[in-house]
Amino acid sequence: MDSMSRPADKPDADRTPRLNVGDPELRKTRLLARECTTCIFKSGNPMHLAPGRLKQMVTAARRDAGYIICHSTLPYAGSPVPPAVCRGFADRYHTWQLQVMARLWGFTEVEPPDPHSTHTPE
Repeated sequence: MDSMSRPADKPDADRTPRLNVGDPELRKTRLLARECTTCIFKSGNPMHLAPGRLKQMVTAARRDAGYIICHSTLPYAGSPVPPAVCRGFADRYHTWQLQVMARLWGFTEVEPPDPHSTHTPE
């Protein structure tokens, strides 16, 4: 292509890479062993989500990827635990995507990050 090609023509141009919940060594999908301490599905709204936000997130997840990544394993959280499927979501919603992951690869359960950890991102 010439130098006039549009960014949309380049697969990686201006796109945030999708987070990966796959464990490359075990070849399984990472799933939290239990809900993290501030799981968005815990009663009392520990993440202080705006009214309707949880429903919006679940609707989008069921429509798109088929799962929610636990917020405490996201890169911004500075967690030593790599991105993993939210246990709260997985226990409540048996999407076809999670069913395929279970059948093809299975899950490896990982402990939620310690909320008192002083780990900082590198």
